Formats: sequence, C-alpha cells, structure tokens
Amino acid sequence: MTDATSTPALPDHLSSDPRSPHHNAAVFEHDIGIRFNGKERFDVQEYCVSEGWVKVPAGKTVDRKGQPLLIKLKGTVEAFYR
Repeated sequence: MTDATSTPALPDHLSSDPRSPHHNAAVFEHDIGIRFNGKERFDVQEYCVSEGWVKVPAGKTVDRKGQPLLIKLKGTVEAFYR
C-alpha cells in the first residue's frame, strides 16, 4: 500500500485523456485501480464516483480523429491506489 500523505486524494471525476478538463496529471503519477460493480477493471478511460459511471473503449473502433469510441456503463464505482 502507498502512504496516504504522499499521494493526492482521488477526485470524484477523473479522465485519462490529457485534453479533458477532468484530467489530473499528479494523480496519474501513482498506480490507480477502478472497481466497477465489485470487479476490478483495467480498461477504464474516465469515471465518476458520485454519478456511478465509467467510460470504457467500445472494442477496437475509433472515431475520425483516431481516438477510441467510449461507452458509458452505469453501476457502483470505487477508485483506489494500488
């Protein structure tokens, strides 16, 4: 486990896309885990704990700019440091 004083608090809404206003580079310096509906997910691109959703890639499909298409899944979301 990591020391709680050296890691920033996990935000309620976080995105791995640096273009997003919800991206926080300081949080990504540490290893983050997401548990969705009781199972750990490794493909989460964005999450919101209070609203209870995660965004994950929809297979290998990409948009016209080459970014993966994301689908929103609703359920119980828990974010934690590994």
